[in-house]
Amino acid sequence: MIKIYDSWDTSYKSVFGAIKQEEFCNFTIRLDDEYTPDYDPVMIIYRTGFKERFIKMHKGETADGCTTYTASFATSYTGVYFYYFCLTVQSKRLYIKKIDPHTGDICDGDPFQLTVFRNDFKTPSYLKGGIMYQIFPDRFCKSEQVHENIPDDRLIRDDWGGTPEYRPHPETKLWNYDFFGGDLEGIRSKLSYLHDLGVTCIYLTPIFESHENHRYSVANYEKVDPMLGTNKDFKTLCTDAHKYGIRIILDGVFSHTGANSIYFNKYNFYDSTGAYNSPDSKYYEWYIFSDYPDVYEAWWGIDSLPNVNENCDSYTNYICADDGILHKWCDLGASGFRLDVADELPDEFLYKVCKSLKESDRDNIIIGEVWDDASNKECCGVHRRYLLGGQLDSVMNYPLRDAVIDFIKGGSSFEFRNKVMTLLENYPKPSVDVLMNFVSTHDVERAITVFGDEDAQDKSREWQADHKMTPEQYSKGKNLFKLAMALIYFLPGVPCIYYGDEAGVEGYKDPFNRRCYPWGHEDNELIEYIKKLSALRKSSSVFKDGILKFLVYDENILGFARIKKNREKAVAVFFNRSDKVQLVEKTSDMQKYSKYSIIAGSHQTISDKEYIKIDPYSFAFIKIEG
Repeated sequence: MIKIYDSWDTSYKSVFGAIKQEEFCNFTIRLDDEYTPDYDPVMIIYRTGFKERFIKMHKGETADGCTTYTASFATSYTGVYFYYFCLTVQSKRLYIKKIDPHTGDICDGDPFQLTVFRNDFKTPSYLKGGIMYQIFPDRFCKSEQVHENIPDDRLIRDDWGGTPEYRPHPETKLWNYDFFGGDLEGIRSKLSYLHDLGVTCIYLTPIFESHENHRYSVANYEKVDPMLGTNKDFKTLCTDAHKYGIRIILDGVFSHTGANSIYFNKYNFYDSTGAYNSPDSKYYEWYIFSDYPDVYEAWWGIDSLPNVNENCDSYTNYICADDGILHKWCDLGASGFRLDVADELPDEFLYKVCKSLKESDRDNIIIGEVWDDASNKECCGVHRRYLLGGQLDSVMNYPLRDAVIDFIKGGSSFEFRNKVMTLLENYPKPSVDVLMNFVSTHDVERAITVFGDEDAQDKSREWQADHKMTPEQYSKGKNLFKLAMALIYFLPGVPCIYYGDEAGVEGYKDPFNRRCYPWGHEDNELIEYIKKLSALRKSSSVFKDGILKFLVYDENILGFARIKKNREKAVAVFFNRSDKVQLVEKTSDMQKYSKYSIIAGSHQTISDKEYIKIDPYSFAFIKIEG
């Protein structure tokens, strides 16, 4: 059956996915005799808030009982466009819209999406093909370094590896007040370990001074938290990391500060005059009070996290000016920022953050925390422009995490392919190449727990604190976790390891997903497996920017190829999510190349047919050249 329209097929849409400003793209529909139009059809394209544009389609060839009609489109305006096709048959108006993520038919479905991004949009090359490692600094590694000026409002734990405190302080009622003492020197001491793991970029959750162990309640943007060390320690860490070929990016928390900070100073902890102390404070205009001083806007209503007005000139300058916070930390060695709650940062502020960071160094990376499809995200009635150029380089790929977990746990491989391809269609290629791919973070359950244990959605914090997987559950979780990691290592984007995942750390929701790294008690077999994935990823340049083509998606087997644009080389990877050996017949795509080598998996011939043999919960990795 010949399709009417398919946005993933370049014979229908000449450029796959997003296009640049001024880049022409041809759109072709195929109509059989049943839908012979009274006159040439039109393509209707629009941006939200703007008038529709009608583009006449021109008749092309007739073959196999179908006639083609083509329209060309290019624009100098960036944005997310939506389009569909209209024709009149025997005086009846008909529309061609989506019936699934990429094919069109005569229906009342949804329009197709077309993302148009700036033609000068480029993303840092150093991250492409690399491997990230996320560290929650208080829980990664504790050095023997003595730190000074530690506030006395903190509970300092001496039981590294103990259960994080999950109840409020009995007197102050504050949360997250216990610290295990992980520090920057501890991270520096493990650079060799991270290098051996294949890591090329470390993402640190906040290191700025703060009175909570997660440090998302910033107290002073200008100083490393004293329990982590000093600004000099951070510079030394960056310098030594560079020697291993590792960059370091920081967590930028710019939508709010802590109430206990030099800027707000609600508890008079600091000598400075904070916004809470006096309307004459130089920080007063950063915040929004409705009944001064006790009623103010706060992040998600949490009064310990007062919101800032990011577009307040003095705040914007404090963060983005040439002598501002962004430049300060880049001068100390940071190679960019992950922006906390990016969807709560206004466009104007994001543009200024991007301008500041790129002026400091064009290779500085900016990754936003966005939990949905970032190309068409709408927040507070505004269509966001994260990935059009001038704001973010890329985002945390939560939609992929959800898709990977669903597939590994038995979901449809066909649906997995559709979800991945939809992201690739909607996101600009420069962003795709540096997408932050992961299966665990500090905000979600550890993946090995998700795969191996029971659902904790209705479980109490006490249950989550005390519960530990049985050996059988751990074995199951480990097998599925390994397969999930292989997926994110070989799909487009950059894999990110959440510290301790590679060592077998389990954990439910915050704070149990933030346990200490188990030095001396690691799952070494799992660590070696991650090293193997890293070596395979680094063995081919296709993982830097190669395109993706799905080859197989049946009940238990998923296969795709990563291909260089000039098609000179490729890698095919097949995944077996079942507990039985699976055989995959060599695809016609593989036969097009003159030579290939099976790096993981094995070859098997049955009745003169050649197959790839894949062990349970494993993958086959085939390098192809021609």
